[in-house]
Amino acid sequence: MSDIQTPTPRDALEMLLGGNQRFVAGTPEHPNQDAARRTETVPAQNPFAVIFGCSDSRLAAEIIFDRGLGDLFVVRTAGHVAGPEVLGSIEYGASVLGAPLVVVLGHDACGAVAATRSAVEDGTAAGGYVRDVIERVTPSVLAARAAGHTEDADFIAAHIRLTVDLLLERSRVLAEEVEAGRMAVVGLSYRLADGTARVVTARGLDPVLAGVAS
Repeated sequence: MSDIQTPTPRDALEMLLGGNQRFVAGTPEHPNQDAARRTETVPAQNPFAVIFGCSDSRLAAEIIFDRGLGDLFVVRTAGHVAGPEVLGSIEYGASVLGAPLVVVLGHDACGAVAATRSAVEDGTAAGGYVRDVIERVTPSVLAARAAGHTEDADFIAAHIRLTVDLLLERSRVLAEEVEAGRMAVVGLSYRLADGTARVVTARGLDPVLAGVAS
């Protein structure tokens, strides 16, 4: 890794958010995107973060965080819903590849969350396997409604928080890494209009120092 050899979870989060700040400012450095980096990563990969994000085409992790080859281990599904294969992929990035940070990346105007809100509020049915996505997002929508939320941003934040909780509840591997202080799991919410990524929740890092949104 070019920036730092053995990043702590906090180092990794700072590297990620620093890249996002460059992207927002229009001053990306495009690190680790040349032929030398390509050659360097042939023998092995050592990503400093696992990004578990929504599949939305506007959420290309290496672009919005200004990173390059070998930096991020990316797992994406619609609405960042997590089944066994997803959990296994995240565990691989964290425990086998040794990434000290796992990020759940949600965003505003999420189609999966919007479809789930419609299904819950209007009884709108979805066909095919899209229904499975909606079923997995439904607990987050119900939790946000129960808390009295009505704004899109609050539903998105609730889904990010519940996804972070789900990862740590279902994966003993991730929970043990966090408990040991070797890893953090952070939820970020991305704004499509301005490109900013803000911290919504952080497990394994001090919430205040991590900049968790109130």
